[in-house]
Amino acid sequence: MLSIRNGAARRRAWRFPPAAALALASAFLPWGAPAAELAQERIVDLELMLAVDASSSVSAEEFELQIRGLAKAFRDPRVVQAIRASGDLGVAVALMQWSDDRKQVLAIDWTLVRDQESALAFSQALADTPRFLVGGGTAIGAALEYAIGQLERNGFVGRRKVIDVSGDGRANQGAHPIHLRDSAVALGITINGLAILNEDPTVDSYYFANVIGGTGAFVMTANDYEAYALAILTKLIKEIAGAPIAARPWDRRRGPAQGTAGVPAGGA
Repeated sequence: MLSIRNGAARRRAWRFPPAAALALASAFLPWGAPAAELAQERIVDLELMLAVDASSSVSAEEFELQIRGLAKAFRDPRVVQAIRASGDLGVAVALMQWSDDRKQVLAIDWTLVRDQESALAFSQALADTPRFLVGGGTAIGAALEYAIGQLERNGFVGRRKVIDVSGDGRANQGAHPIHLRDSAVALGITINGLAILNEDPTVDSYYFANVIGGTGAFVMTANDYEAYALAILTKLIKEIAGAPIAARPWDRRRGPAQGTAGVPAGGA
């Protein structure tokens, strides 16, 4: 069973102090890069970082289910359609694996995907990707910080920037993800979540309150790793095509409204 919870772009005051957010943003901007190097940055419709959980709670079989699900999604004609619907410039996509606050790896470097041929090539790269990280805690904040840095210095300039983070647990070490979430939103980056509920049936609420943010942000859930393939397919179609997503009500005292919107069993 899949569900989606949509989050409006946060209009409340940042929990991360504005001065600190500006300092973090400045750290990721290539101010010292030569003008010629900056001119070589390629404009794309979307920069998309796929951030896959490789922490101790993720078994070898569960990790393979994540990778196979992503590989299968990029072979799906509906994902190719979504890439074309996003614009004519293509999607720059990369894969990172993450666990504790010292372990993040760029498993597949930034790749331009704009048609069926390049989508199939990226699918094969996903299928061939080994697990670089085994074990470690769940440091979602550190994963977001790494992803922000990658988005800000990857050689592409996206009309939209998205971090697609999936996992089955709450952060248990490192910086609290809410601070990095707010900094990402300040930089114009949207964070979407895929919460896998096999370890913690309420982890989607945690993602909704502490991880996702930005324009049209949403949380999708999968009851277990077996359901991940359908969940990631539906999620990729939504975030690549940039389809309008209804804003959820937000109460400053209580946080996001509760409840979910259902997804048909056949996908998007």
